[in-house]
Amino acid sequence: MGRRSGVLEFAVLGLLHDAPMHGYELRKRLNILLGTFRALSYGTLYPCLKSLVAQGFLVEDNPDVEYVPATALNGKRSKIVYRLSPEGKQRFEELLADSGPDAWEDEHFGVHFAFFGQTDRAVRMRVLEGRRSRLEERLERMRNSLARARERFDDYTIELQRHGLESVEREVRWLNELIETERANRTGRTGPATGGNPAAGHPKTSDGRGQETGSPDPSGPPYDRPGRSAQER
Repeated sequence: MGRRSGVLEFAVLGLLHDAPMHGYELRKRLNILLGTFRALSYGTLYPCLKSLVAQGFLVEDNPDVEYVPATALNGKRSKIVYRLSPEGKQRFEELLADSGPDAWEDEHFGVHFAFFGQTDRAVRMRVLEGRRSRLEERLERMRNSLARARERFDDYTIELQRHGLESVEREVRWLNELIETERANRTGRTGPATGGNPAAGHPKTSDGRGQETGSPDPSGPPYDRPGRSAQER
């Protein structure tokens, strides 16, 4: 299974673990989870759903209802509702427990983080520490690249590289905060006070003018929107 299809499978199983959904509602939830800049089409979702049904991970309710594609004229949508089978629940638990290198990559990390509230603390720690290690390696490469770029590129190209460097540095600081929180919180399957949203992982304080500080920079790391793919910087 490809990396992108693996991310989609994990996201579908995770959302359906909460409650059964029909395809239209599932697509809306997936677009929120995976990021607005990676809109998910029915042409991508339905083959995934059919594959998961064929593997026995999903069950279709009302499978005899004929599917009529929605158009501007008929407004019809599939009435099939998808829910997890016992095998699907087991598969989701297996994916949830995965803390290997794939879980540290950009797309996988965002989806893993979205389901941290259902993940064991030990797995959360391994994923967070692995992600931090991966980004620290990336930082070293970016700093070396920026040092070389000063001699070869114009100021705008250098600023673009500096912006990417600062974005990764911000994410490393954010990961450090989360790791410290996890180390202090040893109560088991409870998540940080962010409510599962990385954007909320930064405490907010007042700067004395009614302006909140400490909230993430909107131009910062892509994990303010879990699952959004990031370019290698």
